[in-house]
Amino acid sequence: MPFKRRKKNESEILKTVAPPDAEAAGSQQGNPQGTITRLLSYKLGNLQGIGSRQNQEDSFTTANAFDVVKAKEQGLFFAVCDGMGGMKDGKLASETAVSSLRNSFLGFDRSADLSMQLRDGIIKASEEVESLIGGNGGSTAVVGIILDEKLYFASVGDSYFYLFREGKLIRLNAEHNILHDRYLEEIERGNMHPEDAREGKEDAALTSFLGMVGIEQIDLTVRPIPLRDRDVLIACSDGVGGVVTEEEMINALSLSDPTQACADLERSVLAHANPHQDNYTAVVIDCII
Repeated sequence: MPFKRRKKNESEILKTVAPPDAEAAGSQQGNPQGTITRLLSYKLGNLQGIGSRQNQEDSFTTANAFDVVKAKEQGLFFAVCDGMGGMKDGKLASETAVSSLRNSFLGFDRSADLSMQLRDGIIKASEEVESLIGGNGGSTAVVGIILDEKLYFASVGDSYFYLFREGKLIRLNAEHNILHDRYLEEIERGNMHPEDAREGKEDAALTSFLGMVGIEQIDLTVRPIPLRDRDVLIACSDGVGGVVTEEEMINALSLSDPTQACADLERSVLAHANPHQDNYTAVVIDCII
């Protein structure tokens, strides 16, 4: 299968290594001291749980996490997709989405614009989900590539994607729902307190997701984000991002190992004891030298 569900807290380690002649190249190409430029390594962890639901409708995947050569040539790939509960076959939607997104990644031209290829991959995945489910269901998606120590990503729906850097938690994507659209409308009108736009239970209804006809809203990196030593990335479904507090997220991502971070996040999710706890899934990536 092009995707697989892994047991929670499985740890994956990926190290990008300099070529054997890096020292010689450094001494001959603009580095008079002959020092070696140390490249980033990437360590991955994940968690997944069913919550209070009867079925698991989240899916996730990675590619090239165990192959250093392919990771250097093609990039490290990850995706988290949350099938829409209450609609037709959320499990099929999320599994189809991660499979399609992964297959698109494997066919990317690394010499061309990766952001635009991610956008095209999102559109293709949406069309595949729609063809299977007929527009009566769908999935969110957060998908990313790390290549040459730069991050490219795209997202649709209300899943979460964060960069944790130097003690600060930075949300990289927006939620595509009615409430967010209202916020934007209020700000455009000059209202600097858009929380006044909250109206009720329809606020969380998605305005963009894989499987809808004519998907338009896609969050996308215009330029890749250069990654640094000790950066941490987390892609997660709203069963994690919509439950844990910012403080709990920061405390978890401050831990020295992504497996520990995932275990700590799961403890926080369960400690909230939400009687309607959604499926929860996360992929955590530590960037280290």
